[in-house]
Amino acid sequence: MLPSFKTFAAALTLLSAAAQAAVVTYNWNITYVNANPDGLYERRVIGVNGVFPPPPIEVTVNDTLVINAINQLDVPTSLHAHGLFQVGNNQMDGPSMVTQCPFPPGANFTYTIPTVNQTGTYWIHGHNLGQYVDGLRAPLIIHAINETYTYDEEYTVAFADWYHQEHAPLLAFYLSIYNPSGAEPIPQSGLINQMTNATFAFVPGKTYRLRVINMSALSIFHFHIDGHEFDIIEVDGIDVQKANVTTFPIAAAQRYSVLVTAKNSTSNNYLIHGDMDPMMYDVVPPNLVLNITGTIVYAPDAPLAPIEYSDWAAFEDATLVPVLAQPTSPYTTQNVLTAAFYLMTDYTNKAVFNDITYVMPKVPSLYTALSMGNLSSNPQVYGPNAHALIASHNEWFEIVINNDDTGNHPFHLHGHVFQIVGRSEGLYDGSTPYPYYDASTNPNYANPMRRDTMLVPAGTNAAIRFQANNPGVWFFHCHIEWHLEAGLAITLIEAPEVMPSVLTVDPQHYEQCAVQGIPYQGNAAGNAGLNLTGANFGPSILPGKFTAKGIVALVFTIIAALLGLVTVVWYAHDDDLALAQASLAEAAEKNKAAAESEELSSL
Repeated sequence: MLPSFKTFAAALTLLSAAAQAAVVTYNWNITYVNANPDGLYERRVIGVNGVFPPPPIEVTVNDTLVINAINQLDVPTSLHAHGLFQVGNNQMDGPSMVTQCPFPPGANFTYTIPTVNQTGTYWIHGHNLGQYVDGLRAPLIIHAINETYTYDEEYTVAFADWYHQEHAPLLAFYLSIYNPSGAEPIPQSGLINQMTNATFAFVPGKTYRLRVINMSALSIFHFHIDGHEFDIIEVDGIDVQKANVTTFPIAAAQRYSVLVTAKNSTSNNYLIHGDMDPMMYDVVPPNLVLNITGTIVYAPDAPLAPIEYSDWAAFEDATLVPVLAQPTSPYTTQNVLTAAFYLMTDYTNKAVFNDITYVMPKVPSLYTALSMGNLSSNPQVYGPNAHALIASHNEWFEIVINNDDTGNHPFHLHGHVFQIVGRSEGLYDGSTPYPYYDASTNPNYANPMRRDTMLVPAGTNAAIRFQANNPGVWFFHCHIEWHLEAGLAITLIEAPEVMPSVLTVDPQHYEQCAVQGIPYQGNAAGNAGLNLTGANFGPSILPGKFTAKGIVALVFTIIAALLGLVTVVWYAHDDDLALAQASLAEAAEKNKAAAESEELSSL
């Protein structure tokens, strides 16, 4: 029987893809350099090959991506390709002490991602401590051979907040007893493409794809363009049906693509806006510029069109519709995670999921999963503060996130996109079925919205669902970098029963661990079985569970007490002064009388 036309066409497509596939290699020498990206303050930053900002990475679907990284910093580092599934390649995901030991100063580490099978807008960043806050971040674009939508040209619009102090001292103060309220470090400025004067040349009549990325440590940006309409066409690597909007928020680690048709006139240039959301900051410094802008240039000498200020219209990403439909299925396992911040027994303010703050284990969790045999399905072996959740192979896994904090949190899942199956304005109380979302958000069970990073506003919850079809150890965490370092994370141990048959670890991993004296087999403590002697334990919550409101009340009580004490001392000082002055006056009178008496006796 002759093959059908469809079969023949499919074969031609595969042959074409194979012919176009290539090995794309980037050599990244990760170094310190001096830079002044916001024009306000020069400081040491992290660059690549002696240059800041690090160069973007671009590949085409089916390519093999190779990044030869050399660590020329004075501390260990690692890299994470944010949003990439890394199917069968969990060892290259990158988060420190989750899937690898960070590689030390002077060491080389090669990240290889064979046959990239995704398309869309991603980014790459450091995933050891808060190093991407210092600049170790760049766009990562995966081009399709045949795009869903046609356009003439494309630009990347990467937003980021910027700090004048390095992340290490900022983090040290943030997680210290001197910051009991847990106030996050506030940036000094915002950037587009790691600069303040980004420009984008438009030719009249052409259609442009703008790939919008938020590479921030903390900030939400509200995106809009003066004088132009646009359609959202992609969210976190998922092509969606066109959605015409005037503005949308983009939280840390999220990505969108929009299509913009250029005007037919070159009489004006126009601003692209990213308004930093002040609700993310405990205090808004008076010199912080919140409206971050780039310029669409139609003609170099054209005047700027009148500035338009966005009203930040309501936006619900769950109502977007993926082009490639994927229906949901009832969950097999459901976990409810309540995010909060509490004052801990070490007197620091830490983040928790279900009262557990994440602390790195002594052995990377992937190595534990691959070396513990049948015990790999026991969450205890991953340590008391890795907060391991176990997902069986191919089951439908649901996570309900209760945000019991006063701040917003963008939650990111490694290795997957998840379906958004619910949201609500109140916290989930454990009742079923599904009382935890507002039907007006219109979750579409035949084709729910999918993405890898979702914003959960303060005092609300959301439900996400995905199929556990990618065996590995995957991090789930808040992508506000300060909150991750404060412990707002869990470890998903996915399909441990099949991991040894589908996953391998390159020897370079173990070599990097060995030179640093880090164990690379056994449980979280590096021991056999369930013996967790010597494991990393985190602090626990102080009795009474100081919430954010409680901490604020405590802080103001302490301030009031100090003011009262100062007042008492001041008034006491005044009383003492008055007594001393009276004593001096009395002594002066006695001296005067004695002198007069002596004068009379001499006469």
